[in-house]
Amino acid sequence: MNQTAPSNFGLSPYRRSARLLWIAPTVFLVLILVIPTTSIILRATSLDGFGSVLNNSTVRQALWFTTWQALASTVLTLVVALPATYVLSRFAFTGNRALQALITVPFLLPTVVVGAAFLAVLPSRLHYTATALIIAHAYFNLTVVVRIVGARWEQLHPGIEQVASTLGASRTTVFRTVTLPLLRSAIGTASGVIALFAFTSYGIVRTLGGPARSTIETEIYTRSVLIGDMSGALALSIAQMIVLTAVLWWWASFHRHKTASTQISVEQQLPNTRGQKAMVYGIALATAAVVIAPMTALLWRSISQSTPDTTRFTLAGWRAVTSSTTLSAITTSAQFALCAMVIATVLGLMVALAVAYGSPRFVWLERISVLPLTVSAVTIGLGILITYDTAPYDFRSAWIITPLAHSLIALPLVVRIVLPVVRQIPRSLQSAASTLGATPLQTWLTVDRPLMSRAIGASAALAFAVSIGEFGATSFLTRRGSETLPVTISRLLTRPGDTLRTQAYALCVIIVVISMIAIFLIDMFRPSRKTK
Repeated sequence: MNQTAPSNFGLSPYRRSARLLWIAPTVFLVLILVIPTTSIILRATSLDGFGSVLNNSTVRQALWFTTWQALASTVLTLVVALPATYVLSRFAFTGNRALQALITVPFLLPTVVVGAAFLAVLPSRLHYTATALIIAHAYFNLTVVVRIVGARWEQLHPGIEQVASTLGASRTTVFRTVTLPLLRSAIGTASGVIALFAFTSYGIVRTLGGPARSTIETEIYTRSVLIGDMSGALALSIAQMIVLTAVLWWWASFHRHKTASTQISVEQQLPNTRGQKAMVYGIALATAAVVIAPMTALLWRSISQSTPDTTRFTLAGWRAVTSSTTLSAITTSAQFALCAMVIATVLGLMVALAVAYGSPRFVWLERISVLPLTVSAVTIGLGILITYDTAPYDFRSAWIITPLAHSLIALPLVVRIVLPVVRQIPRSLQSAASTLGATPLQTWLTVDRPLMSRAIGASAALAFAVSIGEFGATSFLTRRGSETLPVTISRLLTRPGDTLRTQAYALCVIIVVISMIAIFLIDMFRPSRKTK
């Protein structure tokens, strides 16, 4: 697609209209990302304590813990997810798509909800331990392996493995010598994504880590908000940006010289033998149980209170949900999510249309649209805080600033969903409409818009879910009276009292339901695969 796209630019009937589509997304990125990030860099470089902060033993310990837990989380995620990836990509069975949608739910849950779920499901002796963090990160990132590695595994023709088997190789040998080398690039990509997410994890660490398990993200929050060490927070933000930029630059360099594998459609096979049925349904049921157990624990803890002697049923937590404070948080989250969904979807669509319809030089717009991925949500929140909280802007008190931050985080995801679809629209359909006398606007409304509407719907649902669950930037930008659901849940979990905890778990259940609805909407837009 990338090889043929440039030759098609001149054939686009929308090229003249696409000239101005770059303005709004660029202004948005400059105001909400570039200027705040630059403010962090300028303020930190003028501080004398930059070097001393990085040499602080607490900071070094946080950096070491952040690194090794990210690597351990990556390994555990691969171990747990690869069996499920195998059966989902190779076999057609009852519940295949439902299981794929179910595995996606943890990834769209707010990280603070994932942390609360493991507080509910894990025994108390594992609370606030590194083990709990690693398990929670593996749970959160299951879908990364299933989606990335599974997409490649679906393309491997079963005949390749069957030939090796007929030559006497065992299943283990076939996987090690044939399948694994063909999957190595996809596994490497998935591992990089998982390590990146675990390295920048914030909500899970805030909820499950406790004061003894500090990462770079939580250390930034602690220094800037709790102890007032803004110089230390800025220095850590810069260090983290350097690491993330280096990793993403290496990633881009690594994939720049990789040719995309041929997109073939291999029909999934039905599990025929008794052994295949036992393996497929056994792995599917075990995976479903792993995904459902923490969410079920949330529901149970929202309707029960435990004492050393007994557990009693109670609806006190759910009744507390109807309090004015909690209803305000629900309303605020919904308003922010709707606003962020509209902003991210419109700006992402403008980026996609400008790149696909405009001249080849607009490729720079596609590249800058991924810039939010190089900065963590915590750093985005901190940058906005220090940039727009003083004269002459004093913008932070405006309610729109939080939805704008959420839109920034969702924007790259919207572009990644919509742009490939726009690029794949045949130019012959547009030419035919123009030949029949349709204006460019009529052509776009009757040809392009229907073909990209499913992708736009999926990206809008994803942007809504991202905003509902965003916690990193929101913890810096929220103010009294404008708390979102994740911030309220975090506050309730840190306060003593069984009723407050059951209320927090009830709110977590509400977010789980919202996320599952978003997943259902996204999955509706995905075409089904053929089976044989």
